[in-house]
Amino acid sequence: MLNHAQIFKKATAKLLTQTRLLSTGADIKEVASLSWASLGLLAGAGLGAGSALSDGIKAEEYNLHSPQFDWGHKGLFSSLDHAGIRRGFQVYKQVCAACHSIEQIAYRNLVGVSHTEEEVKAMAEAVNITDGPNDEGEMFQRPGKLSDYFQPPYANEEAARAANNGAYPPDLSFIKEARHDGENYIFSLLIGYTEEPPAGVELREGQAFNVYFPGQAISMAQQLYPGVMDYDDGTPATVSQLAKDIVTFLTWTANPEFDDRKRMGVKSLSALVALFFGLTYIKRHKWSVLKSRKVFYVNQKK
Repeated sequence: MLNHAQIFKKATAKLLTQTRLLSTGADIKEVASLSWASLGLLAGAGLGAGSALSDGIKAEEYNLHSPQFDWGHKGLFSSLDHAGIRRGFQVYKQVCAACHSIEQIAYRNLVGVSHTEEEVKAMAEAVNITDGPNDEGEMFQRPGKLSDYFQPPYANEEAARAANNGAYPPDLSFIKEARHDGENYIFSLLIGYTEEPPAGVELREGQAFNVYFPGQAISMAQQLYPGVMDYDDGTPATVSQLAKDIVTFLTWTANPEFDDRKRMGVKSLSALVALFFGLTYIKRHKWSVLKSRKVFYVNQKK
């Protein structure tokens, strides 16, 4: 089996042979056949070398892949943990909302999912929303309503980068769908920080080492610590519990219709099963005469 260096050497030798033949006035057909052969060798060697280089510099091979966790909502007949969604929203408000937005989620989306309508109304009214213009053509501030969307923590991308050492905190509305391996990756990322980077790894100012982040140098410092907050329902706020609840919440923000879609799927499958048995019975009933009849052949010869 020839390696890439040997292939290039062989192709170069053919090109030199071609050059000598041209200088001696050889048959043009022989020179052309050598040209095609040498071009084929060079092309094959180039593709092989490119493939080898591509395989050799894949950055993801140097990152630790997130482990697979048994999420309760992954089952066919399983729904999201709504108590976990409520706790995850509390984690978002107290930890994540300072930098990350959920601009695609409105206050009304929480009603009946994690909070009551009264709780969500009180939550929305505590926020001042810029609205307008009024009759004088001026913008004004008003209390929030159920139809309002959650406001971003920064006025624009430039302000967000200036406050985070040049890094732009992404919107979390669809972050679960935007990252490979969704829940597993986010959970692993949140618990994957180390106090000190390994020997030989140098981080820029403002960066932290995370074994699950691509490149392992992340601009977001560790956010979840034991005792960083207390849950309203008394659940122990361990790092794993905090990460699990925020992942459950972000799974819901990416799919607010998650439970409704599964419920509709179960209803549709139930109806299809009933329809299948009904149609099977009708088919057997209608065809029973034809299936059970006997055919007699009469010999008409005398």
